[in-house]
Amino acid sequence: MTKESYLAQFYGKSQNYTEIPNKWYKEYDVKKGLRNEDGTGVRVGLTRVADVVGYEETENGIQAIPGKLYYRGIDIMDLVEGKHGSHFGYEEVCFLLLFGYLPRQKELNNFCSVLRENYRIPDEFVEMNLLRMPGRNLMNKLQDAVLTLYNYDDDPDNTEVYDTLEKGISLLAKLPSIACYAYQSKVHYYDRGSLFIHYTNPEYSIAENFLSLLRKDQSFSPKEAALLDTILMLHADHGGGNNSTFTNVVISSTGTDIYSTVSGSIGSLKGPRHGGANIKAAEMMDAVLEDVGGYDASDEKIRQAVIKLMNGQLYDRSGLVYGFGHAVYTITDPRAEILRSRCQAVAKEKGHLTELEFYSRFERIVQEVMIETKGKALPTNVDFYSGFAYGMLQIPRDLYTPLFVCSRIVGWLAHNIENKLYDGKIMRPATKYVGENQKYIPMEER
Repeated sequence: MTKESYLAQFYGKSQNYTEIPNKWYKEYDVKKGLRNEDGTGVRVGLTRVADVVGYEETENGIQAIPGKLYYRGIDIMDLVEGKHGSHFGYEEVCFLLLFGYLPRQKELNNFCSVLRENYRIPDEFVEMNLLRMPGRNLMNKLQDAVLTLYNYDDDPDNTEVYDTLEKGISLLAKLPSIACYAYQSKVHYYDRGSLFIHYTNPEYSIAENFLSLLRKDQSFSPKEAALLDTILMLHADHGGGNNSTFTNVVISSTGTDIYSTVSGSIGSLKGPRHGGANIKAAEMMDAVLEDVGGYDASDEKIRQAVIKLMNGQLYDRSGLVYGFGHAVYTITDPRAEILRSRCQAVAKEKGHLTELEFYSRFERIVQEVMIETKGKALPTNVDFYSGFAYGMLQIPRDLYTPLFVCSRIVGWLAHNIENKLYDGKIMRPATKYVGENQKYIPMEER
């Protein structure tokens, strides 16, 4: 059966048996996408790990407020501002999310030592599973690699809380190396580029190691490492309701192993409506730059490009302006606010101030056009500036979403453990059957 004939069949005769009219969702009080009519999410659990705040409930209903992100009740802005010098914030955030409180220096040092002891990947794993079996898509390859690590665990199906913590920390420590090695293998095999593999440095933070593993000369500046460290902090968690974290908890609730749950979460994060949105934003900006003729384009040319995007006449013709809007944040995304300011130091150091100024103008004009045409502006989200930041750090687009995985795994692990401790039931929501019962018709009578 051809695609055309299948679709004709499906939307013809088969539709009588398969169609679900949109009005039925409201009639049966079913929340599409687990979203209430006011845009808020349907509550599916309780958490003390992280809170994503974009509105407040008042006597007059839902009121939009500037966005806030809290890790264990601490504002992400305070966490980012609190790191200084050689103090890398992502490791501190990992401790906070996993154990619930800010570590003292000795506790943080011990935790970092555990992480660094787990950096190393078995040599035969790299050779057999990454170099000899390159992946065309790095997110799929990460899933494959995580599932393969199951075979290197002496007790992989142990899902007790402490054992889950140990296994999760091991994955957290290894994923940056796996992502970089998978990328080098892909470049060598599919793109016919040079292959180089570096060992992890046990003295480096996760952010430093990622840059060292990725670059041929292994060199990077302190400002570059600090920017990447900030990005890792911002992506570490985003509440229990985001798709990949919810996926992790749903899979984990069956009692399966952590390798399966993390692999499932990676599959969720791959999607362009979730973690893959950073690539869409970067590609959109390429299309805009080509349309307007470069970074020195006038505001009017940028305005026309924005209108084309919104009218479905530019980039992917979807009518979307990627990097704007969020399911929870309604006025501002605190991660975007932080990243915009943190990009300044590296842009100055690396000679990218012209590009950053263009992004700033584009952001302003998008907001203006949205207000003029729709009556309100959508908030700039973290994906708009993360692509720019990755570009400055010379991180290839193939690694944008895998790097998101390397950061978010600690959030997946924290919610996984919390659910084991305080919920423990298998996730089993319900659907309502709205079809008609039929009698079986023998083949010769059809």
